[in-house]
Amino acid sequence: MKCPVCGCTDSKVLDSRPSNEGESIRRRRECTNCQKRFTTYEVIESLPVIVIKKDKTREAFDRNKIMNGIMRACEKRPVSVDVMEKAVAEIESEVNNLLQNEVSSTYIGELVMNKLKAIDEVAYVRFASVYRQFKDVNTFLEELKSLLGEKGLE
Repeated sequence: MKCPVCGCTDSKVLDSRPSNEGESIRRRRECTNCQKRFTTYEVIESLPVIVIKKDKTREAFDRNKIMNGIMRACEKRPVSVDVMEKAVAEIESEVNNLLQNEVSSTYIGELVMNKLKAIDEVAYVRFASVYRQFKDVNTFLEELKSLLGEKGLE
């Protein structure tokens, strides 16, 4: 590790501890040349996940797109940002745990719908209406019936 003061590449680690909820390691170092102390962070390098969209184009996975979609679906609903952020983190984790370089947008959309169904049913229906591109009121009603059927309210 290169010293930010003198540029020497020789340093010793004085202290190591987990940081960012175990996602990285914080190391306190001391330069063996000038004795200045500095902090470094070590994180796991991850390969980017590529999303294959419905039109077969490819783009990098972007958690912000998922968060924006969930926020739009939950607009004016009693769902906290913490709950939405947790759902996005769980979806991102599931995608990364697939250990695949490419994943379909359809798969991600289904993950989002499953999370929203558990969080808020109105948000779920809002998201589903855009995601599944309901053509008319009948397809919308069919989705509502299936939702009610799952809850045993039909």
